[in-house]
Amino acid sequence: MKKNWKFLAVIAIGFASCKGGFKQGDGGMLYNIVDHKSSTTIKEGDFVSLQGVIKTEGDSLLSSTYEMGRPSALMMPKPQYKGDLPSALQMLGEGDSAIVKTNIDTMLKKTPGQQKPPFKGKYIVYYVKIEKVIPKGTSTEAAFQDKIKAYFKGISDKTKAEEPGKIKKYIDDNKLTVTKTASGLNYVITKPGSGANLAAGDTAVISYIGKFTNGKVFETNIKEEAMKNKATYNPMNPYKPARFAVGVKQVIPGWDEGLLMLNKGAKATLVIPSALAYGEQGGGPIAPFTPLVFDIEVIDIVHPNPNAPKPVMPQMQMPTAQQPQAKK
Repeated sequence: MKKNWKFLAVIAIGFASCKGGFKQGDGGMLYNIVDHKSSTTIKEGDFVSLQGVIKTEGDSLLSSTYEMGRPSALMMPKPQYKGDLPSALQMLGEGDSAIVKTNIDTMLKKTPGQQKPPFKGKYIVYYVKIEKVIPKGTSTEAAFQDKIKAYFKGISDKTKAEEPGKIKKYIDDNKLTVTKTASGLNYVITKPGSGANLAAGDTAVISYIGKFTNGKVFETNIKEEAMKNKATYNPMNPYKPARFAVGVKQVIPGWDEGLLMLNKGAKATLVIPSALAYGEQGGGPIAPFTPLVFDIEVIDIVHPNPNAPKPVMPQMQMPTAQQPQAKK
């Protein structure tokens, strides 16, 4: 989050020092190139990695790569129409930053089927910083892909090296007195429950808040928490307690291990290293080598019914030899 606000502060300072303010582009687009360092610009087909913050004209945050903890990567597409975001990005190069306002009315006219955004205003506002450009140029596809793979490996190695520091900082900043298990899971029971702990095969009924170590909530099944952030709230989500069997690999390893230390009514904070979460591959909004924090409450424990009938394995029909047909 600090990086996000630091970037916005730099953008604001740059904008204030730019006497010309926004310039008029095609299709009602407005743009202000705050920092222009590159002598070359992005071309269609180039690989681009960028940091970006997307806001409404009313300054409500829609999305931020800084909060997600990783830049956004794309192959620069051909602009769909004059005045869209790709057409603005093609005015920039590596190291450049800009504020771009794309016109919503133009977007709706030029992209049939596009739904009107659920917020008021004339523009969608993008704050972008181009981190890396790998030109396609005349490179063979194999050589081009090798350069992209090398870039991602460098990012991955850096993220992996930073992970222990992120975990320690979160624990220190939040003054958590954690217990660390042999696997690397850090946990603290913030409210003891009652009765026996969950056992493998039990069904846990839980409420949870999932966060990155920068404090950004990426998922929760608690409606009140979700509504605090418009970017994560989904009105179609029923927001009810989650139910799943524990200790049988239905969830990430950090949950399986942590929940077995809890009983009904217990609350706990789990600080989970990526090795016990989504690992070096990541998943969805979770980048590779990302440690996660979960605040969990065990609402109920459902034990398996020992008298339930065991599932019957289907009988396999043995193949029979085909009878030879009688000769006519």
